[in-house]
Amino acid sequence: MELIRALHNLRPEHRGCVATIGNFDGVHLGHQTLIRRLREEAAARELPACVISFDPLPHEYFARGQDFQARLTYFREKYHAIAALGPERFLLLRFDQQLASMSPADFIRTILVEGLGVRHLIVGDDFRFGKKRAGDYATLSDAGEHYGFSVAPTDTVCVDNIRVSSTRVREHLHAGDFAGAARLLGRPFAIEGRVIYGKQLGRELGYPTANIQMKRHKTPVHGIFVVEVETADGQHHYGMANLGERPSVDSDGRTLLEVHLFDFRGNLYGQHLKTVFLHKLRGEQAFASLAELKAAIARDEQNARQWLAARPASH
Repeated sequence: MELIRALHNLRPEHRGCVATIGNFDGVHLGHQTLIRRLREEAAARELPACVISFDPLPHEYFARGQDFQARLTYFREKYHAIAALGPERFLLLRFDQQLASMSPADFIRTILVEGLGVRHLIVGDDFRFGKKRAGDYATLSDAGEHYGFSVAPTDTVCVDNIRVSSTRVREHLHAGDFAGAARLLGRPFAIEGRVIYGKQLGRELGYPTANIQMKRHKTPVHGIFVVEVETADGQHHYGMANLGERPSVDSDGRTLLEVHLFDFRGNLYGQHLKTVFLHKLRGEQAFASLAELKAAIARDEQNARQWLAARPASH
């Protein structure tokens, strides 16, 4: 999948496509249905399929440093999930003041018509765009008649008779219901990142950890978890992870992901790991001493191994 970063990187060969637009946070079952429909329509017209998305997400931009909901997927994770669905192009637009102040008419003309030469557009049933979210499906349909492109909506995707949404996924994750989140995502919830050097405290406590670089300000989960880790060479290992601010260890407020792999011997520094969250053991706690922290980690390991041993063989 070709990545096009910003409008100024569009070339004449990028004109003429079938496109869809959205945040695609989580790339859940609803998003997947939309992108598969996109590919089908593009193939029928013998045109490339193009996904259009934003970074930062609009709600993050408008929060302007205030509290905002955590993303389910950051760019690399979103890119991989969308690429697996097979569209040819991904146009990533920086959501800034210029884009935020663009009227629906200017958005259509500048991006869809002059930029991409869209022939057919597919949008979600709740899609809004342009300054003050003034544009909607009717706006696009009217513009399509003027500029010569067609527009089609997608049907709502439901699980358990409730609409699939990024908000519902966050609710399951917040409750520690990873199975419920996986049903909506169509895959287990995971975080990707590169292993960096840490303070080596885990090694001193007898539990060496891979410290994952977190290119995000917030995460939808915090606590101690049973995880499955996929390494760069495709190997899978079970272990436990701490995701949070480490309240017992001189926290500087940054969110860290620290993963201890069971019965693992090797060097992971610099590798890009995928950490799949399987089960929540407990929330973060502050301990009065390193001895208490080490004892808690030992209990976590015992509970994690017991949970893994009790899983059905089909897993």
